[in-house]
Amino acid sequence: MARIDLDHIRHSYGPKPQGPADYALKEVHHTFRDGGAYALLGPSGCGKTTLLNIISGLVEPSEGRILFDGNDVSRLSTQERNIAQVFQFPVIYDTMTVYDNLAFPLRNRGVPADEIDRKVREIIEMIDLQDWAQRKARGLTADQKQKISLGRGLVRSDVNAILFDEPLTVIDPHMKWVLRSQLKQLHRRFGYTMVYVTHDQTEALTFADDVVVMYEGEIVQIGTPDELFSRPKHTFVGYFIGSPGMNVLPVALDGQQAQLGGQTIQLPAAPAGKPAGTIELGIRPEFVRVGRSGMPVEISKVEDVGRYRIVRAMLEGREIAAILGEDDYIPTDPKVSFDPAGINLYADSWRIATEG
Repeated sequence: MARIDLDHIRHSYGPKPQGPADYALKEVHHTFRDGGAYALLGPSGCGKTTLLNIISGLVEPSEGRILFDGNDVSRLSTQERNIAQVFQFPVIYDTMTVYDNLAFPLRNRGVPADEIDRKVREIIEMIDLQDWAQRKARGLTADQKQKISLGRGLVRSDVNAILFDEPLTVIDPHMKWVLRSQLKQLHRRFGYTMVYVTHDQTEALTFADDVVVMYEGEIVQIGTPDELFSRPKHTFVGYFIGSPGMNVLPVALDGQQAQLGGQTIQLPAAPAGKPAGTIELGIRPEFVRVGRSGMPVEISKVEDVGRYRIVRAMLEGREIAAILGEDDYIPTDPKVSFDPAGINLYADSWRIATEG
């Protein structure tokens, strides 16, 4: 495995980029530690696949360097970087059996036959294809073929990193959960450096030790699932992580108070310094209390999702969501209040520090 350093990487698909808008990937300067499990999370077009392909060598960056364990590999091919990559759609040899598909990369590297057999059988059991081991791959379903692709990425123990580009797209929901769990177990057992691209927050948060959230070609936050939930550094992170996402409301600040229309919200602490720009308050639905005291709201919808309910309401002309337990009471004259522990403040979309 390898430590991967992204040294001031930028990339444009055009020939002569003039400004930030011309870059599909804005400047990225970060280290993926040796043996870490990372997820690149964001919507389509945010730059996550471009970054993955730069790491693998399929794309050469317009600017910056890629280092593996301190060695510059920026101009080396994927093969020379010793990378295993699993793509969104299965890439396999249809005329080979499942067993031979998995054995192929090991045979190419001259691995002893008994070691090949042990490793291939281990992976076949992990991806639950024992009954298909001697069948030709052409007759398998799309999700079975993708399991083979996953297996080929995992069968080698000598790679510097394993890269996954939305590998579970064609796999049914139950099997997604199973494979994510197995990938996690494999990472803990062997310590592979893994980078996993997805737009699905559940996949990212259940797979990775650290989630790299990308937005409009840049990394806006890297953190554990708890950090992304409790302290989003950017309003996009608050919106994208969580279901429903964080409420973001425009406010004016006055010391340790925020003004939302005609309502005053007490803050847990005053902002440090004098924040400039557009000021917003972020509060996740889990920290919005519905009851008889607080700020009056007009409820527009109540969604029952089984274990809890989502209350949609209007507060001072702004949409807001709150999460209630199934048995929690909603008064006829509802009001909301905010748990101070869940309040974050933002200036021009970036989280601002508070005093103390």
